[in-house]
Amino acid sequence: MRISSYILPNGIHSYGRLEGDTVVDAGEALRRQFADLRALIAGDALTLLTSAGGDTLALADVTMLPTIPNPDKIICIGLNYLGHIKETGRDRPEYPSIFTRYPSSVVGHGQPLVRPAASHMFDFEGEFAVVIGKAGRHISRDAAFEHVAGYTCFNDGSIRDFQRHTTQFWGGKNFWRSGSMGPCLTTAGELGDPAKPRMVTRLNDEVMQDTSVGDLAFQIPDLISYLSAIIDLVPGDIIATGTPSGVGNFRDPKVFMQPGDLIEVEIDGIGTLSNTIVDES
Repeated sequence: MRISSYILPNGIHSYGRLEGDTVVDAGEALRRQFADLRALIAGDALTLLTSAGGDTLALADVTMLPTIPNPDKIICIGLNYLGHIKETGRDRPEYPSIFTRYPSSVVGHGQPLVRPAASHMFDFEGEFAVVIGKAGRHISRDAAFEHVAGYTCFNDGSIRDFQRHTTQFWGGKNFWRSGSMGPCLTTAGELGDPAKPRMVTRLNDEVMQDTSVGDLAFQIPDLISYLSAIIDLVPGDIIATGTPSGVGNFRDPKVFMQPGDLIEVEIDGIGTLSNTIVDES
């Protein structure tokens, strides 16, 4: 099952099943009990969506939101794809490199990403993201997948010069509306083995990144176990697992996103996250 969050034409925030170029709205049936997709996941009630019927709307008639519009945490992993580690000239890390993004820095599928006035070094990072389904702390590697609700596409849009101002990545990763997530959550059971999908990032239809999600230095169970030793993971938390090789900053010449560009992150079994680029006004 593929599930999206969006704003209805009447301005109400809702969620429902994504079926091709339409959504079958479940909000009317479920919103009184589960206000949003995060609440539905926390209530262990995703299966209700299989039978919850409502209006069928064209995607063009709704405003897509990030898969989880209100996550408690967005946790990002840096330098995790083996190809990306190689292109940066660094050694394979002993532990995951972790930084966080604020929800206000992320938009949904079809919404414009904003190149900030402070810098034009606006880079793309296609990523495979995990959506936590069950709370946990000190989760063992063997039990990690029991805590996964599903998966989504993520674009960790990065302002490269601000990212390098200090040893902390935070500055380049939290500009307003610089990242995106969507178009849906594909449930864990439907996707199957998360190491198998192919992920492709395209800029104006040109392939920039192309890899198997299995090329991770730290696999999903490693990340869930390590992170849960530090913090409580709760339903709706997002773990963006890192980006593969091919980012614009390490190309010769460098390639940064410009106003009018179209950036797409496509993952087998999930779909395509598409965003245009505009300048900050």
